[in-house]
Amino acid sequence: MFDDVLKKISELVIVPVVVLNNAGNADRLAQALCEGGLPCAEVTFRTEAAEESIKIMHEKYPEMVLGAGTVLTTEQVDRAVAAGASFIVSPGFDPEIVDYCIKKDIPVVPGCITPSEIAQAVKRGLTTVKFFPAEQFGGVKTIKALAAPYVGLTFMPTGGISADNIKEYLSCPSVIACGGSFMVSGKMIEAGEFDKIKELTEEAVRIAKECR
Repeated sequence: MFDDVLKKISELVIVPVVVLNNAGNADRLAQALCEGGLPCAEVTFRTEAAEESIKIMHEKYPEMVLGAGTVLTTEQVDRAVAAGASFIVSPGFDPEIVDYCIKKDIPVVPGCITPSEIAQAVKRGLTTVKFFPAEQFGGVKTIKALAAPYVGLTFMPTGGISADNIKEYLSCPSVIACGGSFMVSGKMIEAGEFDKIKELTEEAVRIAKECR
């Protein structure tokens, strides 16, 4: 299951990071992303609407690769997976969450920004980690430096990724995909600007194709 999910993510190249305050927007948002060419979303568990939003997206658009982001507890892992999430993303390296997901064969992408955190991930057999917050911790230069001693490890940078710098990240061989909210900001979702989200998603896909 790990490999299947990572393969899909690597093919999509971009993972929209979504914050939904109202599950009522989940259906139209999922439609906009799918029609824009990115049937994928990392729905952050920062809001009470996250669980229901994942459930709606999964039921209406089963082809979507859905992840739960900002997962901080094993209880959230269970809720996210029950709702339809196929992978878990945590902002930092939490051994309890990582070990719990591995035990249950749930794909997990933990946040790692230091060699020590990466070493813990590699020791557990993980081949992909999140690099967050990417821009604040040196961006591509840091990713390349961290990748050097950990041959074969790939990164999913998130944090500060935009249409202006995503090419630089996707041009790095160690980057499996980029997580970003520039095509699906909370303000656009709240304003119901789903046509704009679709257009920005299409533009993001075009940029990605130029790099991969």
